[in-house]
Amino acid sequence: MNMNPQVHHSLLTAALLAGLVSCSKPAPPMAMPSPKVSVALPQTGSVQDWDEYPGHIEAVEIVEVKARVPGYLDSIHFQDGAEVKAGDLLFVIDPRPYRAELDRAQAGRKRAETRLELAKNDFQRAATLHATRAISEEEFDTRNKAVREAESDVASARAAEEVAQLNLGYTRISAPINGRIGRRLVTVGNLIQAGGVTTPALATIVSMDPIYCSFDADEPAFLRYRANRQHELPCELALVNEQGHPHKGRVDFFDNQINPATGTIRMRGAFTNSDRALMPGMFAKARVPAGPPAEALLVPAIAVTSDQGQKLVLVVNKYDMVEARPIQVGRQHGAMVAVTEGLTTQDRVIVTGLVMARPGIKVEIVTAPPNGPAPAAPAK
Repeated sequence: MNMNPQVHHSLLTAALLAGLVSCSKPAPPMAMPSPKVSVALPQTGSVQDWDEYPGHIEAVEIVEVKARVPGYLDSIHFQDGAEVKAGDLLFVIDPRPYRAELDRAQAGRKRAETRLELAKNDFQRAATLHATRAISEEEFDTRNKAVREAESDVASARAAEEVAQLNLGYTRISAPINGRIGRRLVTVGNLIQAGGVTTPALATIVSMDPIYCSFDADEPAFLRYRANRQHELPCELALVNEQGHPHKGRVDFFDNQINPATGTIRMRGAFTNSDRALMPGMFAKARVPAGPPAEALLVPAIAVTSDQGQKLVLVVNKYDMVEARPIQVGRQHGAMVAVTEGLTTQDRVIVTGLVMARPGIKVEIVTAPPNGPAPAAPAK
């Protein structure tokens, strides 16, 4: 078959080019850049370990305001939820029956005093007559006993008057303590009962400043605290919506026995509450120093990872290679964690870029973290 010379030349050229391409070496793959990481040197600092406990706020004083005398409620002299001072008038029970009873007791006392005066006069006359043997011994004794009987009647009348005076005073019910009063539990016009343990309360008052926080500590912690009882034991707390522990106080009470069912002991911290931020019944997070401040080696908490329960950090060695370093950790202090074993102050711990860093690979250390600012240094 005859082929056009130009077509034949084109085919030969294409074949030669294909052969050259097939004989050439493949292009080498592009090298991946080293991951960028930032590092931090472990820092030494003085840290305070704390024992933390769930607790609840309690009032120092709680009073149920009750009536001491029965009667119809005449008036109320406070606003629900207001703060009251000891002695402030709260309720008034209709005083008219008790004022009348006092008037009767005063009249009875005056009548008894008049009888005593008459009996004394009779006895004085009898004493004069008895000296001259003008009256018998029996008459003299009778008049003498009449004086003593009249004296007893006066004492009884004065006691009745005092009771009537007290009952009249009880118609005005005042606040027994400083604190915040709750809502009124009765309204004007109701008949108020009194005189029994089951007598219903008219209102409740709780003290607000100072205030308590109670919590339960385990026995080993209690033994540590007791060993340091020569010093005042600080106590701090935070409400459920607060960061840190802004409320400062002191432990003022340990219970007198360990609960055998739980192995814990009830403790109590006392706090000032001038801003009324703490209210009885609130839940709180309390903490107590576990011991005196101590020096510790600290690393950022974000640098610590876990592998099957073992705590690890990634460090960069002198060849800029990544190594996994097992460590023993203590307690966390803000953004830092205390390391008790496994690191020195010269180890370069990776704090950012951990996603790309793997043990055995080379990394590039950058001065600024690629994913954000460097962690803050621990407070001294």
